[in-house]
Amino acid sequence: MADYEAIIGMEVHAQIVTASKMFCGCSADYAGAPPNTHVCPVCLGMPGVLPVINRQAVEQTIRTGLALHCQIAHESVFARKNYHYPDLPKGYQISQYELPLCRDGWVEIELADGQRRRVRIRRAHLEEDTGKLTHVDGYSLVDLNRAGVPLLEIVSEPDMRTPEEAYAYVTRLRQILRYLGVCTGDMEKGAMRCEVNVSVRPVGSPELGTKVEIKNLNSFRSVRLALEYEIQRQIRLLERGEAVEQVTVGWDEDRGRTVLQRTKESAEDYRYFPEPDLPPLVISPEWVEELRTTLPELPLARRDRFMETYNLSRQEANLLTEERAVADFFEDAVKAYAGEPRTIANWITGELFRLLNAEGIEITDAQVTPAGLAELQTLVDQGTINLNTAKRVLDTMFHTGRSAKEIVEAEGLAQVSDQEALAAIVAQVIKEHPEEVEKYRSGTTKVFGWLMGQVMRATRGKANPQLARELLQKMLDES
Repeated sequence: MADYEAIIGMEVHAQIVTASKMFCGCSADYAGAPPNTHVCPVCLGMPGVLPVINRQAVEQTIRTGLALHCQIAHESVFARKNYHYPDLPKGYQISQYELPLCRDGWVEIELADGQRRRVRIRRAHLEEDTGKLTHVDGYSLVDLNRAGVPLLEIVSEPDMRTPEEAYAYVTRLRQILRYLGVCTGDMEKGAMRCEVNVSVRPVGSPELGTKVEIKNLNSFRSVRLALEYEIQRQIRLLERGEAVEQVTVGWDEDRGRTVLQRTKESAEDYRYFPEPDLPPLVISPEWVEELRTTLPELPLARRDRFMETYNLSRQEANLLTEERAVADFFEDAVKAYAGEPRTIANWITGELFRLLNAEGIEITDAQVTPAGLAELQTLVDQGTINLNTAKRVLDTMFHTGRSAKEIVEAEGLAQVSDQEALAAIVAQVIKEHPEEVEKYRSGTTKVFGWLMGQVMRATRGKANPQLARELLQKMLDES
C-alpha cells in the first residue's frame, strides 16, 4: 500500500423527509404499508399524466446546499435519465443533469487524530427514487411504494485517499442531514445509501487509475470494509501487470469481498435530455436568503462552541453534539440550572444515555425534560438527596414522567442530614461490627469503605455521604 494511493469519491443518495412524493400527491411515508398501495397514475408512469414539482423537496435541497457551502443555481432544469429496470415504472428517472440545484461546495471532516480537512462537493441535485425489488426463489417481486419519493444525490469530488477519510466523510454528511431535518439517515431502511468510486495509482503519478464503482452500501461499516478490500484487489491486479476494468461491483458482507455486477455505464448510456413536462425551476436570491435563515448551527461549529463555552472535553462535546436533539436538550437543561454545565453533561452522557439505550428510544421520546433534569441536580446541590438516590429518582422520572421533587417527597427519599440522628446510626454500625473496627484501628484502612457501606445500607442510601464519612472517621479514630 505504501507504493500506491487510492483516489476515492462518493455519491450519497438521501431520501428527503416530505409528506408527499417528488412529483405527485402520494404519501411518501410508505414504511410498513402493504406493497403497491402508495401509488397513483403519476408515479406509476401511466400515459398522459403530468408531474408537479414538490416545493418542500426543493427547499430542503437548497438548505442542504447552503449547509454544504454550495453555490445555489438561479435556474435549474430537470432531465430524463433513461434506463430500463423493473423497479422504474416509467422506463426513465426524472433527475437533474447539466443544471443541478447546488454545486461547488465542501464539507469539513475530522479524522481520529483531530486533523481536519475539506472534501469538495461537486453537486447536489434532486431526483426521484425507484421502487424496491425483492428476489425470491428465482423470481422477483416489485413494490412501487418507494417509486417517486424525493431523493437528494450528493456527489463529492475524488478528494479522499483512505477508507478512514471516506468513513469520516459519510458520517459527517449524515450528521449534517439529520441536523437539518432533511433526511432520517436510517441506512438500514434505505433512507440513505452510498456508492463509492475508487481507483488506485502509484504514489506520485499524475495519472488517475481506472475507477470501480461499489454500489448500494447501506452501513458505515460496509463503506470502510468494501474500500479496504477493493483497494487491495486493485493493487494486486496492478502488481501482476493486469488491467483494472471499469465495472460496477457490489459488496458481499458474508464473504467480505466485492462481486461483479455489470459493466459500468457512462452518461451517454442514459441519453439525458430535458424533461419536457416540467418547466425550468427559477430560484430567486430572496428565496435562498429566506431559507438560509432556517439553518441551525451545524454540528462541528456547535461542538467547538460547547468546548469553549461550557468547558467540556472534546469527547464530552462530541457525545452531546452527535445528535441535534441531544445538543438542544443539554443547552435547555443548562439554561434551567444554576450550577456547573459539566454536571448536566455527566447526567446526559451517563445515566440518561443508559436509560435511553436500554429502552431503545430517542431523547425526544423520553419523559425526562431538560428542566426536570436541572431540578434533580439542584436537589443534589441543596443536600436534599445524595447522588445515589438521585440516580434512583432519575430512573423513576424516566419511566413515569413525574418530577424529581414529587418523587422524593412521595417516597421519603430526602437524605438524612441530621447530625444527631446520623451519629446514632454510625455508632450502632461500629457496635455491630467490632472485628472490622479492630482491623481498621490495626492499620487495615481499606475496611473503612466497607463500614461506610454499612452506614449507607442502614439508612437505605439516604445518609448525607459527607457528614456520614466525617462522623464515621471521627468515631473510628477515637481511642
